[in-house]
Amino acid sequence: MDLANWPLYGLRITTPRLELRLPDLEELDALASVAAGGVHDPERMPFRTPWTDAPPAERARSVLTYFWKAQAEWRPEDWRLQLTVFADGSPVGIQEIAATDFAVVREVSTGSWLGLPHQGRGLGTEMRAAVLHLAFAGLGARTARTAVLDGGAASRRITERLGYRSDGADRVAVRGTARTEERFVLDRAAWQSHRRVEAHAEGVAACAAMLGAEKIPESAS
Repeated sequence: MDLANWPLYGLRITTPRLELRLPDLEELDALASVAAGGVHDPERMPFRTPWTDAPPAERARSVLTYFWKAQAEWRPEDWRLQLTVFADGSPVGIQEIAATDFAVVREVSTGSWLGLPHQGRGLGTEMRAAVLHLAFAGLGARTARTAVLDGGAASRRITERLGYRSDGADRVAVRGTARTEERFVLDRAAWQSHRRVEAHAEGVAACAAMLGAEKIPESAS
């Protein structure tokens, strides 16, 4: 899809097994059904905001409304890019990359979810590597951040595998219970030394202004 006034639909990142891009309406609806089918063990909440506690139908609708909200509130100074992850042509999850004042601070944050049937295959690492490629190689980011709640062993393994280092922890309330959320940061040098997934991004230049990255440094190419 090529929209002159919303060039984000031309942004596409590919890895050996995955394609990440904005979905059309039918694909977004299919993605919502993936969420309705479950994304984690209900006994252990991996998200700071427990959106998956909702009943399946409500959980599915929240995927649509959150996607539309992120698009509607988009500003170059404050954005959340909800990329649908496709495997074998079908949506399997979401990989988000977000930034505030990217033009100044050159930092992004990431978050994701993956449908239960698609977990345990290394796709989580591959989809995170895809948006890190967009951030560092495509947009000229200096750092990337993420956070992992206690008990999130799989997320922690992905984070460490990709070269992040611990950057402190917070005590947060989740489901009315105190949990520990560990912060992680990844700089350009660590990203480069831990690159294990081949990734390619297209359509970056056309939407650079929307991402606060009009001036992409030579070192980012």
